[in-house]
Amino acid sequence: MTKFTNTNDELIVLVNEEDEELGTLPKSKVHHKNTPLHRGLSVFLFDDSGRVLVQQRSESKITWPGVWSNSCCGHPQPGEGYEKAAIREVKEELGLDVSDFKKVSDYRYRFERDGVVENEICPVFMGKAVGEVKVDKQEVKDYKWMKWEEFGKELKEDREGKWSEWCKEEVSLVDRLV
Repeated sequence: MTKFTNTNDELIVLVNEEDEELGTLPKSKVHHKNTPLHRGLSVFLFDDSGRVLVQQRSESKITWPGVWSNSCCGHPQPGEGYEKAAIREVKEELGLDVSDFKKVSDYRYRFERDGVVENEICPVFMGKAVGEVKVDKQEVKDYKWMKWEEFGKELKEDREGKWSEWCKEEVSLVDRLV
């Protein structure tokens, strides 16, 4: 898969509620107040001591700029499976490889913030981070490792929207396996 120098050139796969492909649009044309349903993915990565890697999204992102979220989010490219896309996104955004990688659950969500809608069929994955974090600054503003319990507590106490809504919901899918 080609890494795009401008992530808005990336093609997003549009789908129906059964996850059947309907076509594609450039990323720059997808995220707005009437965002069509499309494919996404979410990843939770852990280190050897069980801490979870979380990231603050780049301020240049159209969706949820500057908001903290799970380790990695992204979109499969046309013809690319979810797991392969998730591993690619982790490498591109965080410079990491993964081991013990698995799909945790299917997930479907729609959230709106600041007039922009995210509307995705978004399987959730988890795995072990391999290597040293080297973020793509177009994607990630900051990152940190957190103890799972501390992470969960911070999400529950978030009243100011510091954390992404999908991360708050997805954590319950991963929690049963941590």
